[in-house]
Amino acid sequence: MKLESLKALTAARAAGREIAIATRLATGEERVIDLTRPPGDDLDALAVRAAARDESGPAEFQGESWFINVFNPPVALVIVGAVHIAQPLSRMAAALGWRVSVIDPRTAFASEARFPGVTLSHAWPDEALAEIGVTGRTAVVTLTHDPKLDDPALQEALRSRAFYVGALGSRKTHAARLARLAAAGFSDEAVSRIRGPVGLAINARSPGEIAVSILAQIVETLRAGAR
Repeated sequence: MKLESLKALTAARAAGREIAIATRLATGEERVIDLTRPPGDDLDALAVRAAARDESGPAEFQGESWFINVFNPPVALVIVGAVHIAQPLSRMAAALGWRVSVIDPRTAFASEARFPGVTLSHAWPDEALAEIGVTGRTAVVTLTHDPKLDDPALQEALRSRAFYVGALGSRKTHAARLARLAAAGFSDEAVSRIRGPVGLAINARSPGEIAVSILAQIVETLRAGAR
């Protein structure tokens, strides 16, 4: 890897940004591709699709062979609300190799006994999210049903590059949530990022089933650009 590419990679990793380095096999020429920006040409688009698959590999561009190395930060799931659904959701996400954090200032809920091996924060949700650091590889899910906790977290998530933002609640609850966010100055485009009611529509009932629906929707969103 050339020195300039290495410097760009080091800076991207420090900032938690997705990056790819494409190498023209015939000449060794390298192109650094910032995956947080819209593709400038077909090679950039190929890198975006490779990143969505988390796969490095060969690519053809303008009749020449290239190799695209993808450098993605780990997927992170931040759960706001240490409720029943959060327990199976955190376990399933950890089984996928994701970094899982649970935020809840209520220490009786967010305990090591209920969430073994999970990073716990008892700070206020917006402060905790700022401390954790939300990147383009972060999913944020709010589960408390309490606007005092969910709304600050959603506001912080909408200001970030989180690839997924979801909120538990009925359609009526979600409509009220959107109205509060609009009153706080968030545009229709911004609040449209929120998946609410959260999860795929699979008629889930139990906490475990609801967790499956949420996790499946997160994976679907993560891999949306893979084709």
